[in-house]
Amino acid sequence: MNITATKTDAANVSVVATIEMADIEKNLNKAAKEVAKTASVDGFRKGKVPLARIKQMYAEQLQQDAENQAIQDILEQAKKELDINASDIIAEPSFKKYDKTDDKIDVELIISLRPVIEAKDYKELAPKYDEPSVEDSEIDEKLKTLLEANAPFKALKRKRALKKDDQANFDFVGTLDGVEFDGGKAEGFELVIGSGQFIPGFEDQMIGMKIEEKKDLTVTFPEDYQSADLAGKEVVFAVTLNDIKEKGEAELDEEMVKKLIPNEEDATAETVKEKISEQIKSEKISKLYNETLKPQLIEALVAKYDFALPQNIVEQEIDAQVNAKAREMSEEELATFKDNEEKINELRESVTEMATNSVKATFLVDYLAKEEGVQVNDQEVSQTIYYEAMMSGQDPQEVIKYYQENNLLPAVKMGMIEDKLFAKIIGIDQ
Repeated sequence: MNITATKTDAANVSVVATIEMADIEKNLNKAAKEVAKTASVDGFRKGKVPLARIKQMYAEQLQQDAENQAIQDILEQAKKELDINASDIIAEPSFKKYDKTDDKIDVELIISLRPVIEAKDYKELAPKYDEPSVEDSEIDEKLKTLLEANAPFKALKRKRALKKDDQANFDFVGTLDGVEFDGGKAEGFELVIGSGQFIPGFEDQMIGMKIEEKKDLTVTFPEDYQSADLAGKEVVFAVTLNDIKEKGEAELDEEMVKKLIPNEEDATAETVKEKISEQIKSEKISKLYNETLKPQLIEALVAKYDFALPQNIVEQEIDAQVNAKAREMSEEELATFKDNEEKINELRESVTEMATNSVKATFLVDYLAKEEGVQVNDQEVSQTIYYEAMMSGQDPQEVIKYYQENNLLPAVKMGMIEDKLFAKIIGIDQ
């Protein structure tokens, strides 16, 4: 085997090699002998099957294994020649050439290495900012919204029809093609109309009902509904309205304070306002960080520090951004790219700078997180996903399972490390 390994820069190695068929045959014989040790073939004792028969039976797999072994040998020799540690290699090598003829295979591949980064004085790049203030009017507005949301429901002063924001007490029986289905029946169920807890269309059809009125509501379950038997199906709910309650007025009295801050015995109305002020300030800082400070810091870091990037990773990011743009295109737009290499290259070129900066930023975050000792453990990741799922009304366990099955946890963890790192550099509490 003839191999030439060249370090094109600190993050990329070019390997050009010629694999002779004698090398492939040698690997193939070795692989066949291993298979022969355990192969069971009628008419032969285990371990006594002729190599010719093994080669005939497993020809395609043995050929593939032999070529793969030759590639591994090339990589090992390249690492040895250039004194490359296995831990410095990131991602799988990418092939620029793999030309196979009757007597040889010409190979050209790129090995990506972890970038060598030296970033000094990075804290000087932290953007300056004025800490946001909170006005009394903002606290009053937030308090008003909070009191309205927690106001108790009271009996109607006079009978009237059901309307949005009322609390309805009702019985219901759901049927699919005239047959009751599991989980589709309840008595004395309470629901705030307009809360969106039920299937789309259910609550809207209840508006206008009167106490003791019966009504059939026809609704369609969402296509992604958790029960496959009901997903996308049209059903009928027979509803009987038992009672209507309307929202009363809420005051920031002692009872409401206890409801809003149940864990503080000495909490007062002033405590509630202080908590609201802290929340508003936190929201403003978060908005400032996400919309201004974080983008400014990333831009400054990317502009200041220059280092070689692994081309394989850059190409992967270009692919990802091209695919993201393709998902936003109409079928007509996508059709214009079919068999149009020039147009495809133009699209790739249009995202190259953004993709390159994104990859550079990722490696800088990794480097700086180590410099600052910033870490995020798996428990923190799970807790964050759990909390966000609860706040959005989703099943936390199902959301975590989805992230696990789709290998999204590393990206979430990286995002948390990034925010923790940047907040520390900028000097804000996240």
